[in-house]
Parts: sequence; structure tokens; C-alpha cells
Amino acid sequence: MATRLVIINADDFGASPAVNQAVARAYDEGVLTSCSLMVGGDAFEEAVALAKARPGLAVGLHLTLVCGKSALPAAAIPHLTDAQRRFSSNPVAAGLRYFLDPRCRAELGREIRAQFERFMATRLPCSHVDGHLHFHLHPAVFPILADCAAAFGVRFIRLPRERLWRNLAIRWRGWPVKLLHRAMFGWLARGASRQMARRGLRCADEVHGLYETGRFTEDYWLALLDRLGAEAPGRAHEIYCHPEAPSPMLPAHNAQGPDELAALLSPAVRARLRRANLRPATYADLL
Repeated sequence: MATRLVIINADDFGASPAVNQAVARAYDEGVLTSCSLMVGGDAFEEAVALAKARPGLAVGLHLTLVCGKSALPAAAIPHLTDAQRRFSSNPVAAGLRYFLDPRCRAELGREIRAQFERFMATRLPCSHVDGHLHFHLHPAVFPILADCAAAFGVRFIRLPRERLWRNLAIRWRGWPVKLLHRAMFGWLARGASRQMARRGLRCADEVHGLYETGRFTEDYWLALLDRLGAEAPGRAHEIYCHPEAPSPMLPAHNAQGPDELAALLSPAVRARLRRANLRPATYADLL
């Protein structure tokens, strides 16, 4: 049987020590192959050290323009952040401002490039680029992102293209929001795909995680892997999730993060990957 490739990625690397611990453990003991680094995260330096100690762990840039912190000082981008370098925590309001305000668009160009530069300064190979809450697909953001990716030699960008019918066959709940996400991100991904083609950039054939963000638990993993294993080979998949180690001292970055970590460590998930003939991979395997 032909082997299918599946990139298994953890987002928000660098956001907190609890996220960093989860990523390191999921790689060391579980099925994780890849992660996406928030260069403005509170635990950025620790994340870089953990990644350098694990050269087999692929690391990409998790571009952050909302619900996080900037790479540039607040004084350099006053229309994007507050005095503590915090972006807006309201994605809808931020998205409208980024689209309508030319001052925001000028500052976005500087901040996006600064996030690439801060990643490159780590000397970690940049596996791919994606975005926190998929803000990298915003119409005011994506052309800048794509130009930076091409300039810095990054070949892959995540496009959240996922089959809604497959997700609903596993979990029906939340279907109105899922329909909205399908319409919005499907439209954005189509436009981004055309821009990527002009620049010679690539993506995985299908990405899983949009409809179950923060809920990628073991039962969902097993059901999804059964379905992927039943499909014809030849497509490369990415599964992204948000694992987090339990931390009674700090508020959770993702309330179900410990459950998502448990799924990545699950012997049942590892066995199902083998049974479905799905090989854990990184974006480098798609070259």
C-alpha cells in the first residue's frame, strides 16, 4: 500500500511554558512532528532552546497579529498594539481596522517583516508559515506575508482547506459556526492560493483543525484517521492542534489543551496511524 504523508503540527509554540512543555513532550514521546512558533510569545526564548535541542522537530512561523504580542516595540506600531505590545483581543474589530485604516496597513508591513526577521535570527530552519486565528489570510496581510515568505526562502504556507462533510460525519455539533468558517476561510484560501501560485509557494493538499480548534481529542483523532486511511493515496495532509501541559498555577491558553496533549501521546493514535498507513512527516518531506 502507498503511504500517505501527514504533518502533525502544534500551534502557539512560545506562548507559555505550559504550551512549550506540551510541544516538547508530544515530540519526544508522541506523534508530533512539527510546531509553529509565536516570536512575540512570553516563552519565546524557552521555545527556541527546546527546538534547538530537538533538531528533528520542524518549526514554522506562527504569524501573530491578534490575541498576542508584537515583535516590534509598541512605539513603532501604535495603531496595532497597546503600550504592552498587545494586539487587539477582538478579531472582528481588528480585521476591520486592518482593512480600512491605511495607517494599520503600513504598520502591518513593518510588523510582519519583523516577525520573519526575529524567526530567522534564531537560526532555526523555517519549515512553513501559518497564522494565529488564520489572520495570515486577511486580505491586507496575505500579500505582505507571501512576499516575505518568498524573500526569506520559506516554501510552504498553511491554507485551512478542510472538507466540512468529513468533519460533520464525525462531529455534528457546532455546525452553524462550521458553515460560516467554511464559507469565509474557503473564500480567503482560494484567493491566497492564486497569489501563492504566482510566487511559487506551496501548501499541503488538505489541512485538518479548522472545525475542531481546541477540541482535537483522542476520539476525534481516531475517527479522522480511519477516514483518511480509507481514501486513495497521493495527498499530503496537515493536522494541527493546540496541546498544553496542565498548569494549576496559570490560566490555560487552551482549556482542552491537556486533552489535546493526551491525544498526541496516545498509543491508540500511534497505532491507528500505522494501521491507516499514514506516515508522520514534516513540510520538508513534500519537497
